[in-house]
Amino acid sequence: MTSAVAPLRYGSFRTLWVASMLSAFGTFIQSLSSAQLMLDLTGSNTWVGMMVASTSLPLLFFGLAAGALADMFDRAKLMLLAQGIMGGSALAMAILTWTDVITPPLLLGLGFVLGTGVALNLPTWQALLPDMVPRGLIASAVALQSAAFNVARAVGPALGGLIYAVFGAAVGFGVNALTYGFVIAGLLMVMGTFERRERDPAPLGTAILLGIRYARFTRAFRNLLLLVSLFAVTSSVVQSVLPGHNLAIGGTPGTLGILLGAMGAGALVATAVRQRFIDRFQTWAPVLTICSFGLVGIGLGLSTNIATAGVFMFFSGAFWVLTLTNLNATAQLMAPEWIRGRAMSLYSFSFVGIMPIGSIISGILADAVGTGTAIIILCSGSVVLGVLVPLFRVPSLDEIESPEFTADRPTPSHEETVEGGPVLILNTWKIDDEDFDEFTAVMNLVRLVRLRTGAYRWRLLRNVSEPTRLTELFATGSWEEHLAQHRRIDDASADIIARARSFDRAGGPVTRHLISVDVEDPPDFAELVITHEVMHQTDGSIPTMADEEVD
Repeated sequence: MTSAVAPLRYGSFRTLWVASMLSAFGTFIQSLSSAQLMLDLTGSNTWVGMMVASTSLPLLFFGLAAGALADMFDRAKLMLLAQGIMGGSALAMAILTWTDVITPPLLLGLGFVLGTGVALNLPTWQALLPDMVPRGLIASAVALQSAAFNVARAVGPALGGLIYAVFGAAVGFGVNALTYGFVIAGLLMVMGTFERRERDPAPLGTAILLGIRYARFTRAFRNLLLLVSLFAVTSSVVQSVLPGHNLAIGGTPGTLGILLGAMGAGALVATAVRQRFIDRFQTWAPVLTICSFGLVGIGLGLSTNIATAGVFMFFSGAFWVLTLTNLNATAQLMAPEWIRGRAMSLYSFSFVGIMPIGSIISGILADAVGTGTAIIILCSGSVVLGVLVPLFRVPSLDEIESPEFTADRPTPSHEETVEGGPVLILNTWKIDDEDFDEFTAVMNLVRLVRLRTGAYRWRLLRNVSEPTRLTELFATGSWEEHLAQHRRIDDASADIIARARSFDRAGGPVTRHLISVDVEDPPDFAELVITHEVMHQTDGSIPTMADEEVD
């Protein structure tokens, strides 16, 4: 337990952890109130499924942009904006419901507005986490976040059910609006404690594409996103059709809160035993937790009374949090700092953003075949997914090699910029013919390094008249982006480039840089070239012909 609570020793994390836990109570009160109100207004499981989906669906549209913004601007200030959007939406729901003018489309629309704030907040908060605790405590910090969330889950739904039954949905929405104030106050308290980060120089559209390329050319991370997406589709049925299933087995709004509370209680217990579970099962942990979640969900679908359903909801919450804590920590540890916001936005997109699809499918299926059968069908999909987990080759937490950067490596910068692009980089080798197969295998690794750190095109070209002379060509969008690419070379990538350099048999590979020039207003390259040469000497890149002059 000492390691489990160690992140609480850090003041900024402790402050926001407490604030987020208080806000999570409001989130669950809001979730129950909105779902139950939509069911009362429409009597349709499809409408309820869309309402449940509304607060997470905007991640499909804005999540990637939010991740890019988290890498480009002050993350704490972005969270302030997100909290304001969410609080304003909840307050509008409260006022419109209290004045009895709320309608299903209006309620759903405000849910989407709140979801827009969620889309901005979620990847930003996750990207901010490693700024608050040492990298070695990230897994424990993620677990503590889950614990806070599930303390609220254990109490919030029951409290929400009571508020809904006694006071109505308007009070539930108002309470949620009030809780966002705790997070805003916490952010204002800790904003000055974070180190100033270097702003990503890329425009928003380019930054988003760079995040997508990073995931595309980082196989383990790409596979993790696919696994998370499939789990989102198959597991979302438990919560999305629970209001209807609760009524189908003889429940009331109050028992719905009890069922959700049982799920939260199970999740809380799982948080306490998470480390021992991971230590014991290691690489098999995702297989066991995803399969078990599916089997427990099948039991929930077969339940015919609240007591039995409550037991299955307890274990559903336990295996839910064990799965997601493990996968979230894996994503956090994989991502380097320079693209952390975009990496976590892709993770959020892959889970929270995909869940609405599962929720909508669940609602339609529940209307067609009944809530119990819908839960059984989709949770059977979770069982199959769990069995297939080894095929995804996602590393366990103890196998992850986090990106490292040599601490004393200089990262020169300059105030001037060069407009235009692209920039073409050509590196030419003269190799031995018998080394060709080994060389191309290493160059495939170099290709991945170039593409996930900023290049948008890569080719290896062979000289037709001299087959042992090969040229690597890659392109970046601008000179500024190329300099940023140098700063993104971690130690493992530098080692790969060094291996590629060792194949040259003509005194070292020769590198050339070509940049498009504005002929009407050509820039002064002097200072920029010096900066570039220093980078080539210090980050493991192929030396340029000007290195001797820089020395």
